[in-house]
Amino acid sequence: MKLERILIPTCLLGDVGWPTVVADPSGLALFTIDYDNDGISSVQPAFGEVEGLLISAPVDIHTHIDKTYVGDITGPADGDLFSAIERMRSCMEDSTSEEIQTRMERALQAAYSMGTRAMRTHLDWGTAKTPRSVAVFKTMREMWLGRVDLQGVSLTSLDTLADPKKGDAIAQAVAKAGLILGCFVYRNGDLTRKLQAVFDLAKRYHLELDFHVDEGLDQDAVGLWAIASLKSVNNFSGSVVCGHACSLSVQEDQQAIDTLRACFEAEVHLVSLPTTNLYLQGDWQGTPIERGLTRIREAKMVGLHVSIATDNVQDAFYPYGDYDLLSAFATGVLAAHLSPPHQWLDAICVHPARAMKLSWDGLVTPGCPADFVVMNARRGVELMTDSGRRRDVIRSGVLVHSTRA
Repeated sequence: MKLERILIPTCLLGDVGWPTVVADPSGLALFTIDYDNDGISSVQPAFGEVEGLLISAPVDIHTHIDKTYVGDITGPADGDLFSAIERMRSCMEDSTSEEIQTRMERALQAAYSMGTRAMRTHLDWGTAKTPRSVAVFKTMREMWLGRVDLQGVSLTSLDTLADPKKGDAIAQAVAKAGLILGCFVYRNGDLTRKLQAVFDLAKRYHLELDFHVDEGLDQDAVGLWAIASLKSVNNFSGSVVCGHACSLSVQEDQQAIDTLRACFEAEVHLVSLPTTNLYLQGDWQGTPIERGLTRIREAKMVGLHVSIATDNVQDAFYPYGDYDLLSAFATGVLAAHLSPPHQWLDAICVHPARAMKLSWDGLVTPGCPADFVVMNARRGVELMTDSGRRRDVIRSGVLVHSTRA
């Protein structure tokens, strides 16, 4: 099978065996691709009229598929993070395993049809008792293996994880379930001691870490700095992923840059969640000025890789949206002035794949899987239009969904 005259962003190109032929100075190259069910066999320079734009199948590193599609039940929180937390806690307590499975199945089907090949989902875990969502997640992980590969993260408040008895019981159960240890950090007292307890748990049970951190507009929210510092001090070899980091947007420039440099040096991976943060953060009494989007461009300036992810969909945290990662990406491009758009596509294809330690990092090269998305876009700016993002989704060389017609 062959795709002729297809643009590929150079940020998604591996070693294709040819000098890069740049179709425009901003970083797009035109190729003809041969592929079959076993993968891409050749990537060769092409010339002529552009037929579309190809990206590797994207990876969504931060989602909440256990509590999606419940906005009609919870109502929207309209900018109140802690109201959303309480609404969702009540909803999850009332949810049966069957209801959770139905929501997860719907989310995975939606993501798959839009091209997503892997997801990491957070599962609320408030007490030492394993939540019912974990068993459902494990079932879904097996059912969807090879279509949407799933990773799971426990989500527990820092104060709970730092409690010696509760934290140890949760970490043991997380390790037994094959999940990543997750934690919600926001302006906690005795921050360093409590975070050290989390690192101790991760080392004790050989767990990787994933934090919701500094999800608000308070300048004194410095959880990200503390996490990066402790990863270095502890010489922690496991991966550390941090989502949100909204407070960076309101801190002084030098403080924010110093935090981002600390993350770079400690190899902490940063995740931006544009849709949920734009919805929850900022003034709800008038037009918001402060928006809460983390400093994506400054992170890139210091060498820190950033992923963009979907986060919440149709729940109290974010009552809108779907599981089209390219749509969330377009929102991030607009909100953060990521220009030109195609030069940032590694934020949904390569960086999250590497942070999740997937077997393929998403770089397009001969021998890689034939898992990709071909869009109508014939220029990078057309990624910002609905018509430009109409797509063919190819998995293992087979067309599984199309909106291009």
